[in-house]
Amino acid sequence: MRCAVLWVLVLLGCQPRAGLDEVGAEVGALGRGLPRGFLWGTATSSHQIEGGLDNSWTEFEAGAFPDGRPHIRNEDRSTVATDSWNRFDEDLAAMQQLGATTYRFSVEWSRLEPRKGEWNDAAMERYRDWCLKLRAAGIEPMVTLHHFSLPRWVSDAGGFENPAIVDDLERFTRRVAKNLERQVDLWVTLNEPNVYAVQGYLAGVFPPGKKDDTVTQTKVIAMMLRAHAKMAAALRAVDDVDADGDGFATRVLVAHHVRTFQPATPSALDTAIAGLTDDYANEAIPRALKTGRVLLSVPGAITIDEQVEGLAGSVDLLGLNYYTRDMVRADLGSASLSQLTSRKGRAVNDLGWELYPDGLHGFLTRFAAYGWPMVVTENGLADRSGRLRTPFLVQHVTAIERAIRDGADVRGYAHWSLMDNFEWAEGYDAQFGLFTIEETTLRRLPTESVAPFRAIGANIPR
Repeated sequence: MRCAVLWVLVLLGCQPRAGLDEVGAEVGALGRGLPRGFLWGTATSSHQIEGGLDNSWTEFEAGAFPDGRPHIRNEDRSTVATDSWNRFDEDLAAMQQLGATTYRFSVEWSRLEPRKGEWNDAAMERYRDWCLKLRAAGIEPMVTLHHFSLPRWVSDAGGFENPAIVDDLERFTRRVAKNLERQVDLWVTLNEPNVYAVQGYLAGVFPPGKKDDTVTQTKVIAMMLRAHAKMAAALRAVDDVDADGDGFATRVLVAHHVRTFQPATPSALDTAIAGLTDDYANEAIPRALKTGRVLLSVPGAITIDEQVEGLAGSVDLLGLNYYTRDMVRADLGSASLSQLTSRKGRAVNDLGWELYPDGLHGFLTRFAAYGWPMVVTENGLADRSGRLRTPFLVQHVTAIERAIRDGADVRGYAHWSLMDNFEWAEGYDAQFGLFTIEETTLRRLPTESVAPFRAIGANIPR
């Protein structure tokens, strides 16, 4: 989720435009500009909410950087997290309180296959039960197969640095699809390949904790795209049950993290580096999904240019995870060639990320040119005070409605997150939830944004 610092490459053609920051839209008017059947809900991931897991993050969470700082803020550990493995009915009640019609969640590979070839059928049965309960409540399950965590046996073998992961993920995908095909039509193969690679190999704040390794980072993104192609083919081969009766048994997405990059100054160098950053971080993945050609380049370090079998046409919808804008200042001495900052004088969330709803409109209209329908698979903010969340929601839904009027085909929105949870390197310090978690009882407590979220959803044409 958090894509912090060090991209190697501004949203070309998406310069600041007046409007959304000043939108005074009434909550009561929102939602009517969304299409009939628009999916309205929230997103989570297994490692961040389930608790009781042993995977690639477990040892990393206990470690520290060379300067002694803990890997995770406040030395937090995921441990029980929000205990959603045992409290799903409470999560479901929260979704119903929101009036949600979709829930994006991930199945945990390390729980389902803790050792290679050893399958936990009881855990699969619990995920199946969740999907049945969601459908009974009128909530469309959207299942993510990989959301940042790996079984230890995979990470110990090199993770996405080892080509064996492609076949391992294909086999895992087949197993999950066979078990959930009667309940699930919407499948997200991978969450944010670009963030996974940057945070794990450039920033060093995700496992495996490597820093300034742009060569391996770039190879990892390419490997993840190879894995996605195999996973998408496996889903279509196995899941032939149309669970919701809409005529589509399997709809495949990648949840692609996008971030607006604009030059910090008008200088030619800042502008050039911002453009390179945009191409690497924002454009390369959807371009590869459309053409089948993986083209990634870090000047002076590595260029990958290869055609991947089965990659072209491997998604039915494009998922977009959108949070913020960065101003790019060239720094040719850094591995990313840049330093990223927030624009002075702008509202920011608790992590210092700028609130910039125009960027969401810009990406939706920009990627409409690829021809896919789109789903906003994540959008939210860290806001412990709760004061900014409703204005943020209003502004970003307004951005979606404007993009639809401008010709973008947008089919759904999943707010990050249903509830406060373990936010990776930020631990429990960053609170993104529409529901907070009571510290001792783990009860799900609604924030002030629950009522406006429900009101917007009630306006969506049925």
